[in-house]
This record gives sequence, C-alpha cells and structure tokens, in this order.
Amino acid sequence: MQFGYFTMPSHPPERPLKDGHEWDLQVIRWLDELGFAECWIGEHHTAPWEPHPSPDLLVAQGLMQTKNIRLGPGGFLLPYHHPAELANRVAMLDHISGGRLNFGVAASGLPSDWAMFNVDGMSGVNRDMTREALEIILKLWSSPEPFDYKGKFWNVSKPGEMFGVLRPHIKPLQAPHPPIGVAGLSKGSDTLKLAGEKGFLPMSLNLNPAYVGSHWEAVEIGAAKTGRKPDRGEWRMVREVFVADTDEEAFKLSAGSYMGRMMREYFLPLLGQFGFLDYLKHDPGVADSDVTPDYCARHNWIIGSPKTVIEKIEKIYDEVGGFGQLLVFGFDYADNPKAWRHSLELLSKEVMPKVQHLKPAKAKLAAE
Repeated sequence: MQFGYFTMPSHPPERPLKDGHEWDLQVIRWLDELGFAECWIGEHHTAPWEPHPSPDLLVAQGLMQTKNIRLGPGGFLLPYHHPAELANRVAMLDHISGGRLNFGVAASGLPSDWAMFNVDGMSGVNRDMTREALEIILKLWSSPEPFDYKGKFWNVSKPGEMFGVLRPHIKPLQAPHPPIGVAGLSKGSDTLKLAGEKGFLPMSLNLNPAYVGSHWEAVEIGAAKTGRKPDRGEWRMVREVFVADTDEEAFKLSAGSYMGRMMREYFLPLLGQFGFLDYLKHDPGVADSDVTPDYCARHNWIIGSPKTVIEKIEKIYDEVGGFGQLLVFGFDYADNPKAWRHSLELLSKEVMPKVQHLKPAKAKLAAE
C-alpha cells in the first residue's frame, strides 16, 4: 500500500490567499521528503474554505521544490476550461514535471461554481461537458492527423501545417498521456463509472467506509462496458488521518483543533445541505445534529497512535474489499505546523511500513 495526499486545498477564510498557498507548498515539500507517492490539488472558485482556483499554479511551484513525489490537479473542473487550451497547458506542465504529473479531472459539484460559470449542474450538464472536454483533450494528444470536432459544447479543430512553419506540436511528455484520475462522491458515481470504462485512476472521497465500499461497484459497471479489468490496486481512498503519540493526543489535535473547526464550520454543514450526512452515520438512527466532528473522529476518521491507526487502516481495507493507496485529506495547520508535520512523520515512518501486506489481488473481468 502506498500513501498519498489529497488537498482541496482547505484554509480558514481569514487566511490570506498567499499564506494559504505557502502552507500548501510547505506540506508538499514535507510529503516529498517523507516518501509520499503523490499529491492531488483541488480547484474551486466560490468556496472561501476551499479558496484555490488554480491548482496548476501550486503544482508548477511544487514540482520545482520537490524531487520524487507525483503532483497533479485533483482535479481540473473541465466545464470551466476550453479543452484545447487546457490540453496544451497540461502537456506543458507534464514536460515541466519531468514526467511526474498526474492529471485529475472533475465535473464540479458546487452550485455556486455552476452559477458563476452559468453551467446547469442540476440537470447534469456539467457531467456531459466533462466527458466531451476529456474526449477532445485526448483526441488532441493522440490524433496524428488534422481533424474538426463538432461537439455539443465546443468546436475544436486540429489544423494542418500553415505557412510552412505553423502547426500543432504540443503533446505530453508521458505517453500516451499523464495518468488520469477522477474523484467520486455519490453512490453509483458517474465519474467512477467513467474511471472503470476508460481505465482511469478512481478516487473515493471521504465518507463512511461502508458507503464508500459501494463505489467499487460503479468502477466495475464502467469497466464491464469496455471489457476492462478494474484493478483495486489503483483505487485511491481519501480519508481524514491524524497520527500522534497517543490516542488521546490525536483526538485533541484533530477533532479538538483545526480539523474539527473546518468540519464544524464548513464541510459538515455543506454535506448536510446536499443530503450526505446519512453517509457519515454508522447507524441510520443517528440524528443529523449528532454528526459532529467528535462523532466523525470516533466513527469515520483514521486517528490515534501509530498502533491504532494501523488497526483502523486494516479494518477499512477489509470493509471495502481492498484498495491500493490511502490519500490523507489535507487540512490547514499553519498555526501549529509541528503537529501536522509530526502526524505525517509518524504515518510515514511508523505506519506505512506495517501496512505493506495490504495489497489487493489482481481483479478478473467484471463480466466473469
């Protein structure tokens, strides 16, 4: 099992944008130093608690300050980007990375973002735009011949040579393209079906492990459409993680500190508006008002001493049927950096070596 990182990035609304950006860069440097495999960085436009609209800016700087870790958007919100422009920008970023770039894509799930860009997310237009944009990007990267693409949302042409010196020439460094990751939240997630269908990297966001276990079915449904073999070893699981020297200290520094504040003031109220609190409950009879940071810390989060965290990872692994990489959900501990750094160190040095036996077997065809 490998460990990675998934950051929205999240910062308290009073944090200056530059300071938040610097905190994210510091964490990326730590992750590289500590041997984390990858880091995914989100894109949002209208969420003060998720304030970074340009993950590629953070990725580009992070690549210059690290040596081994793979970095990438997690993901670009494809409805808000022209596919041809993004294809060239991602390809250039791949060259800058020396082949360390991951390419995460997403359909966008915030109604306030839909409103800003005038995208009808309620009827699923954002998902249709995402599929079309990705189809165009991959065609631009793969087609050796000129073409004219007439889509529902974009018309894109790959012209032939003009004036003897002008022609499309920008392709990714990695062949045929950087690894593509897609994140899913809802049951039967359309994006996770897309992952299975196309062979992309599936990422399950941080809800109750028993609920997240249903996500693999969506991957298998998508894979069956194209006869692919979905590999649980490529499945990323995003979880809230905090490791400390003792269980008591871990609880205090997570639910009782910055993780707890972000959940209390932003994430839990937001999930409640979308009707997702049920998927954080260990029992359907639990009242919505009881789903607090303390509740989540006890029932959903992976927090505690190294020994406790190892046990919790093994339990979740068994519950969902196996996965290949644990992605630590990122939080802003800029006001107590030593606590977050220590958590990442314990995770890398005390926990990671003792969960290497967790390795999913190769899957069979979903149709078998």
